[in-house]
Amino acid sequence: MIAPKDEPTVTGRVRNYRKRMRDRGMRPIQIWVADVRTPEFAAEAHRQSAAVAASEHAADDQAYIDALSLDHE
Repeated sequence: MIAPKDEPTVTGRVRNYRKRMRDRGMRPIQIWVADVRTPEFAAEAHRQSAAVAASEHAADDQAYIDALSLDHE
């Protein structure tokens, strides 16, 4: 389907949006992050959290996290 002349195309809207953002001093970046929806991610997160919980420093680690968390409540 072709957009009517008075309606910008998706490409045009994206171009305009990017120009507005650049005019505001912003720049686009692209980053790759882990896909947290995968079973592999869940398994690795579980493995790491279990390792931290089993550590001889677990109590100190949790106290540190708790101290950091108090600043945001």
